[in-house]
Amino acid sequence: MRPTFLRRLARRIGTFAVSGLLAAAAGTVALAQPAAAAGGLTPVTGFGPNPGNLSMYTYVPAGLPAGAPVVVALHGCAQSADAYYANSGWPKIADAYGFAVVFPQTSSANNALSCFGWFDPADSTRGKGEAASITQMVTKAGSLYGSDPDRVYVTGLSAGGGMAANLLAAYPDVFAGGSIASGLPAQCATSQVGASSCQYGSLNLTPAQWGAKVRAQYPGYTGPWPRVAIWQGTSDYTVYPVNATELRDQWTDVWGISQTPSSTATLPGNTTMTSYDDASGKPAVQLYQISGMGHGLAVNPGSGAEQCGSTAAYFLNTICSSSYTAKFWGLDQDGDGGTDPGEGGEKLPAPGGLAAGAVTDTSVALSWSPVQGAASYRVHRGGTQVAAPTGTSFTDTGLSPATAYTYTVAAVAADGTVGTASAAVSATTTGYTPTCATATNYAHVVAGRAHTAGGYTYANGSEQNMGLYNVFVTHTLKQTSPGHYVIADSGC
Repeated sequence: MRPTFLRRLARRIGTFAVSGLLAAAAGTVALAQPAAAAGGLTPVTGFGPNPGNLSMYTYVPAGLPAGAPVVVALHGCAQSADAYYANSGWPKIADAYGFAVVFPQTSSANNALSCFGWFDPADSTRGKGEAASITQMVTKAGSLYGSDPDRVYVTGLSAGGGMAANLLAAYPDVFAGGSIASGLPAQCATSQVGASSCQYGSLNLTPAQWGAKVRAQYPGYTGPWPRVAIWQGTSDYTVYPVNATELRDQWTDVWGISQTPSSTATLPGNTTMTSYDDASGKPAVQLYQISGMGHGLAVNPGSGAEQCGSTAAYFLNTICSSSYTAKFWGLDQDGDGGTDPGEGGEKLPAPGGLAAGAVTDTSVALSWSPVQGAASYRVHRGGTQVAAPTGTSFTDTGLSPATAYTYTVAAVAADGTVGTASAAVSATTTGYTPTCATATNYAHVVAGRAHTAGGYTYANGSEQNMGLYNVFVTHTLKQTSPGHYVIADSGC
């Protein structure tokens, strides 16, 4: 069980010596009991043995009860814990569902670009370096907040994603689930030289060979494996999209399930989600592919329930990946493993007459016939719950233009038992409103509107040559459809 492991881990990593000074960016006073973050990060110093020379920060919603989950969120290269806190959307999701977030931070003292050492066995394997420091933070969070040791999760972007994959492999007894955004398979590289081969190409391994890399990290482990979400932009030229396929191959093999999807759904932000279910029919691995998105974490700023985060370098406006990841892990549920409250009672029949009414470029209006005995209804878009109205209508908003969506509705009894889902209905939002951005070629690439090849910059989608990749050449790019940009220097 994970509680036993955490006690054992606390004893084991106590033998490690702290290497170097903490690369803390704020505060030097250790807090015995950090207060609720109340809109910001709380530094936690003196969290225990720190062989990886990392800093620990946390965000804890006010009034968080004991027994809540913990999410560990790992930033990408040239980022910080504060940037990931400010832009990733995880604080908003933590407030909504009730869990603590740990934001580890590395620094230039460890790596010139402040990247987590996903490619270095001295940092990425069980009991070593940064990996050991991060698990020590999990132990510290448990002692500070009384967190549920069976509901600990890890997510990361780019190098942080690569480290998240390694943590899932090295500590499957700590992490119940993971999410890897624009990242790398576990143990894809074991040196900085080998990192480039992973980022820009394929190692051409079979699923079994990829799976073996995971199993080798904790020989003899027989417990449950983490459930893994994989996020990838199809126009990522920093960590090539093949890495997402290899991650899918790796974790489906670890689970002993097929690489053939159990289901496929269309989500906002030009996102396709494929799910790979375990023997019980529950998703074990989910792959989210975002058409036209470059290198970064998918966010979707706004006040809607399905929106989160803010745009910045490597935080790209497409879909709130943090929300979908949290639901995949079951953090929107009551801690019973993701099942519905009241499950096991007599199910109500499926609502009839589900139909899509008025459609705009960002919304779809739905209605259905009432079900006798229903206290409320659950509306699912592409297999993900998006609303729980008490009436027989709902308007889904914040959608992407010119995108097809599929909906089902189920009735919920007063005791919480969820009834049979209705037949699916599909609707497509109307046209696309072009947007323009004027910036340097460098800034366009960072924002995911363009990519580089051979020292030149090319617009995503149209592949128009924009000139040299630098901060001196400026262009206006017009987005004419999701992920498709054209040069519009003459006017937009």
